[in-house]
Amino acid sequence: MTKFVEPVRIIAVVLIALAIGFVITALVSKEPVQAYTALLTGPLPRLSFENGFEIKNINRFGNWLEESTTLILLGLAVSIVFRARQFSLGAEGQMLLGALMTAVIALKLSLPFPAHMLLALAAAMIIGFLWGLIPGLLKAYLSVDEIVSTLMLNVIALQLFDLLLFNWLRDPAAGFVGTAPFPTSAVLPLLIPGTRVSFMTILMLIAVVVVWFLMARTPFGFELKMLGANRKFAEYGGINTKRVIALSMAVSGILAGLAGAHLSMGLLKRLTINLSPGLGFEGIVVALLARNDPRWVLLAGLFYGYLRTGAQIMERSSDVTREVVLIIQAIIILLITAERLFPFVQQWVQLRRSREEVVVEAG
Repeated sequence: MTKFVEPVRIIAVVLIALAIGFVITALVSKEPVQAYTALLTGPLPRLSFENGFEIKNINRFGNWLEESTTLILLGLAVSIVFRARQFSLGAEGQMLLGALMTAVIALKLSLPFPAHMLLALAAAMIIGFLWGLIPGLLKAYLSVDEIVSTLMLNVIALQLFDLLLFNWLRDPAAGFVGTAPFPTSAVLPLLIPGTRVSFMTILMLIAVVVVWFLMARTPFGFELKMLGANRKFAEYGGINTKRVIALSMAVSGILAGLAGAHLSMGLLKRLTINLSPGLGFEGIVVALLARNDPRWVLLAGLFYGYLRTGAQIMERSSDVTREVVLIIQAIIILLITAERLFPFVQQWVQLRRSREEVVVEAG
């Protein structure tokens, strides 16, 4: 029964947060039911039988899968580092450089499909690995705080991104700061017509399985778990904790690099300034929701992506702004990360029951 306690707790927290969100919506909206319905059902496709079988709003469903694919990749990246009890904030920079490298390969090389696409994906994963390895080595061998190092490396990555985009990759004919469209040989193939859901969704599902296998069925996963439980005990058991720390951040960077490739090769099919500010930090939320379990990262990413897509629909179709959804997201995070909340409630209920039993026996 204990293995079902955590999922039930997370589901209960989400339901409580959604209920609180509805109360907040009712306070700020003239039509709270309509607004909340848009939030909760907006991303779902509609089936129509008026002129034969037809699926409507497929683009909204596509937006949900597009958002979720990126978020799941980032959540997997963060969960690997968190499993080792490290606190890397470097997914943002790794994602930016991953997207940047895909643009370099796409625009500066001429290759046939699928070699062009695969080379761009490989370049994104390699730069993510190397950029994640830097703070890993700094933490493992020089005891540099990983929060500081990853934040500073994010700044460097952003400046490199802007520098190369402005001075080398920018399309002068475009009416905005961005590259020319990628050639079709370097674009991810579509999975669902009428959307931007691409081959990356399949790669994301494969990544979930690979990360789960890595954590649950390999020596490296065992080392991650031991390091996260107690570093001194892990060292006493013969584990090279410095190597594990460095590799955990480097392997995390592979997935963040893939998330950047999804943005450039799958969604935009080009590189633009302000690619997706702050999205790398959303992976932390997904990893927290999933308790660093890759299987739950899949569900947490789908849920979080659903909220983000529903927020955009609610903002367009009602008088409620998406900031209300940000409040709901914050409530979910606060409740889930409140380790002592539900144990405290459970202890209080048990105490009340024991007192009632004592009163009944005394009576």
